[in-house]
Amino acid sequence: MNRAWMGAGVLACWIGAGGEAVAACLDNGPLVGVNFAGAEFNSKKLPGVMNKDYVYPSTQDLNYFASKGATAIRLPFRWERAQRTLMGELDAAEMSAMAKTIAAAARLGLCVILDAHNYATYNGKPIGSAEVPNAAFFDFWTRMGRRFPDPSQVAFGLMNEPRNLLIAQWAELAQATVQNLRSAGVEHLLMVSGGRWSGVHEWSKLFSGTSNAAAFAGLSDPLERSVIEVHQYADTYYSGTGTECHPPSRFDNMFALISDWARTNNQKLFLGEFGTPADEACLETLDHLVALSSDRAVWRGWTYWAAGRWWGNYPLSIQPKAGVDASQMGVVSKYLGQ
Repeated sequence: MNRAWMGAGVLACWIGAGGEAVAACLDNGPLVGVNFAGAEFNSKKLPGVMNKDYVYPSTQDLNYFASKGATAIRLPFRWERAQRTLMGELDAAEMSAMAKTIAAAARLGLCVILDAHNYATYNGKPIGSAEVPNAAFFDFWTRMGRRFPDPSQVAFGLMNEPRNLLIAQWAELAQATVQNLRSAGVEHLLMVSGGRWSGVHEWSKLFSGTSNAAAFAGLSDPLERSVIEVHQYADTYYSGTGTECHPPSRFDNMFALISDWARTNNQKLFLGEFGTPADEACLETLDHLVALSSDRAVWRGWTYWAAGRWWGNYPLSIQPKAGVDASQMGVVSKYLGQ
């Protein structure tokens, strides 16, 4: 299936008649930037209290990354906070916080990727169970499409790292979700995560009889606006929790294989999460990871993990401190604004 991206040119935003930057999630330019972690924090406190247990990004933070050349932010959130009851109305306060972020980002030309950071569960119960039927998942994203109807400003990340379902189950659900949303008139760019932890390093590895490579080769979208989201960390077990990094060459073959897979199956890829600590060796690996995911014929873009004011001393944080850029920004900024 050929992927036809709406719009033309290489810019990630265009200037409207009023001279105001407008986010362009559907443009032909790369979607590159950061994850703004915070709204998914304290998942054991659900729904929790906004600005106490979890937080949305500030306009100041959005301004900073836009000034560096970012064209997109991935915004993780918890489904339980956005929709307090399955099949029920979307939560007004949560929608207001999202809308504020989206409006501020749109003025800066930033596409907002709303990422359901739930690992294929709702209140601990897997999607497809009696407690959380597939219909509830379809209902949630259909409501989100109606609440945020402008596909130039917002993209939808259907589910982060759906590790609580078998790969085959998630692939079937993801395809059905794409079809349901299109039938409901939702026209947004859709990020469809690979199964399990969505890792590039295990894309072709068999789990319970299938692999992500096999399960997602035939993903289809009537609007040709669905992208396969993958993640890749650099530490020993690729978990994003270690402070050491594999050397850059470690990733050459795995990225070549998944890029060839995408070409063969006419799919696009998006590196939704990756990041390293700030030591010299890890920064070399970080540079290489960004370079490996910059082939625009295959890769739609990437978002570094992670920005956010509540990270403290988190080794992978790219959030500036006291007006000083994080070391990781010195690497990533070379690839922003291109």
